[in-house]
Amino acid sequence: MPRRPRNPPDSTELAPFGELVFAELVDDDDPGPQQGEQAPRTAPNTPRLRQLRAAARRVAHCARTAACAIAGHVLPGLRHALPAARHWLRAGYMSDDEIRRRIINKPLEADLARRHEARTAVRRLENRMRRRLEDVAAYGLDASEKQTIRNLSLELRRRRNGLAALQSVPFTAEQPTDEQIRRARSLRAFGRFSTLVPILGAAGAVAASAPSVLLGAAPLLVAGGWWLTYHPLELVERPIPEDLLLPELAPPALESTVTSGTPGGNDPQEDLTPFPIAQATTPEEAGEALRRALLHERQDVAQVTEVTKEAWGWSARATFNTGTPDDLNKDDTYKGLITLLRLRRNGLLIEGDPDAGEACTVRMMQRSPFSPELVGDVPYRAPLSMSITEPADYGVSMDAKPLFFALAGLMLLMVADSGAGKSGVMLAMAEVVTACRDAAAFNLDPVGTGVGDLGEAITLNACMDDEKIVATLQFLLTLCSARARLRARYGWGNKWRVSPEHPAIVVLVDEWAQLAAQAKALLIRLLLVGRKEAIWVIGGSQFGTKDWLGEAVGPKLSGKLFGSCRRVDVTELLGGGALAEGYRADLLRAATHTEVNDAGQIYAQGLPGVPDRPVRYKVREVTAAYAAQIGAERAAAGLPDLTHTLAEAALVDEWRALLDFLAADAPAEGQHRSVELPDFVRVLREAFTREGDPAYLTYDQLHPYLRAYDAERWGRWDDKSDIDRIRELGKAVRRELDVVQVKLSSERIRELDGAPRGFYLSALEEAVEDLR
Repeated sequence: MPRRPRNPPDSTELAPFGELVFAELVDDDDPGPQQGEQAPRTAPNTPRLRQLRAAARRVAHCARTAACAIAGHVLPGLRHALPAARHWLRAGYMSDDEIRRRIINKPLEADLARRHEARTAVRRLENRMRRRLEDVAAYGLDASEKQTIRNLSLELRRRRNGLAALQSVPFTAEQPTDEQIRRARSLRAFGRFSTLVPILGAAGAVAASAPSVLLGAAPLLVAGGWWLTYHPLELVERPIPEDLLLPELAPPALESTVTSGTPGGNDPQEDLTPFPIAQATTPEEAGEALRRALLHERQDVAQVTEVTKEAWGWSARATFNTGTPDDLNKDDTYKGLITLLRLRRNGLLIEGDPDAGEACTVRMMQRSPFSPELVGDVPYRAPLSMSITEPADYGVSMDAKPLFFALAGLMLLMVADSGAGKSGVMLAMAEVVTACRDAAAFNLDPVGTGVGDLGEAITLNACMDDEKIVATLQFLLTLCSARARLRARYGWGNKWRVSPEHPAIVVLVDEWAQLAAQAKALLIRLLLVGRKEAIWVIGGSQFGTKDWLGEAVGPKLSGKLFGSCRRVDVTELLGGGALAEGYRADLLRAATHTEVNDAGQIYAQGLPGVPDRPVRYKVREVTAAYAAQIGAERAAAGLPDLTHTLAEAALVDEWRALLDFLAADAPAEGQHRSVELPDFVRVLREAFTREGDPAYLTYDQLHPYLRAYDAERWGRWDDKSDIDRIRELGKAVRRELDVVQVKLSSERIRELDGAPRGFYLSALEEAVEDLR
């Protein structure tokens, strides 16, 4: 039976959630408490419980009130954080003008870096020159130091001129288009988003693995939301940073934009996006491709006309409002046009118009311009069928015009690297000479066989023997003097009258740069006096500068040909503006064992009847087999006879003696005639031999050998300090070399600390070779 509770609740006071009824269930089987035992209290302390519950309600109410208050102050800020983050991600705070300035600032910084580099290079050269002059003041000046100072002076002058030219040209900003600005903004937003995603992912992974981290992050989140509620971010464009407020980055003037829009006065709304020339199928499209590329490179082009489809690509005439067509050959512009038009590395040729300084012809080569069908075969020339005064056909230009000129009166130099076809071009000219009835061919080559493939069709051969070459040149100089006297006797005026009885002599000299010093001097004399006497020189060299030719005679020669060679060779022979005019022989590629490349392709200037144009020519190849065939045929038919003119000059005996000397056995290849060396040079060479032929020996290392050779003479400074001893030794060595007339100069051994002076083995061996 249920029992009534001992302390029933007051019926007038209700619990908050209804009436509480306490009851106790009693099991009839339970015996209950025993007699005398006190029953336990099973009912709770009711007033105490009511107090606790009332306090809990008050705490809950306060917490709810506080949470609502905090949410009211935090949630608006958190809601504002999302658009603020989106504003940051999209770089909305950056104006289009700021992005435009940042785009232009990159080439501006590159331009400033180039100017700084140029100034630094000038300062370094000035410091090097000052140190050299200090060394000269301390140790004296020898030939090597003199040349070094001269070279440094020339380089310093060139650097200063380049710096002055660079500083005289203001930086011209290439204004980006609206599309480029939008693309830059999108790329910046993508970069930020790509960086933010991994960070959020890492934070989520940490929170999932360690939820307690959220307890530490919650106060920060609440504080950030509270601050953003009362300090909302202004989602507006910020002012342009001070480092971008440079005059060079200022927007273009409104007048300029309205009147010209883009270079050349084009419509600002016109689409000027460049496209490759390969996409052009009509002359109009090819001209538009070139015009857009020129405009993209900031060239003030007026119009592109006379667009012609060629077998190798396209040619067009470009006319400019301002500037000069020579600017297209500047490295940056040239490479930019190559990229925009998608051409080969050397597939762009610019030829200035000599009659219109504002125009040029632009040739865009998509393939080799010299197909076998265009070049053709070597024409057959029968023996004695030509005159040296008649033009001959040697090849073809890239615009299908023949390379047609006469060799009469031509002093010619061809400069080309090994593999560029220099010997082949000279063989082609020798083939023409041997077909003439009034010209004899002389073949000179210090290291090879020259044009010897023509065999007995060559009247005189002097190859791989310095003494024979020197003897031949001395005879030719003697003949020049004799012919000058004969001209005066016959009343022929100021030049020799060429005929079968009085034939011209064409001297073909290959590898000019490797001639002995004496041979170079004689050859230069022959170049100065031989033209009037119908003794003409055709020279070939891998280099065209003064230090290789012996004298600055190259620019004085009437004819010049260039295969693949250095820039300095072109500018040395044609002047500093030759590259800008379009003579880009430096872009030609020499042949290898497996690839023909541009072998046989040349630029030409000064050829009779051929306009001086920077256009490529291809000389037809005369193969060795064909040369041997026609050489035997022409030898059988008979060569021009020099006997009559030599008899008139009273040089028949000298001629026969020269032929006998040339017919004598030459030294074996790699050997030289025995020539006694000066004692001083012999001592130097023996010092290197005893030391095991090292790459160099210093004065200090050479001094014991000189002292052993002549102690009284070379041991005079043993009681001096090392510095004074080496200085006096260097002066004495210089005087000794001048006495024995040996072209050898001491050099600073840069491989050693302090760069002491001494001799390199290679320089000593070269001096010994010259003596032989």
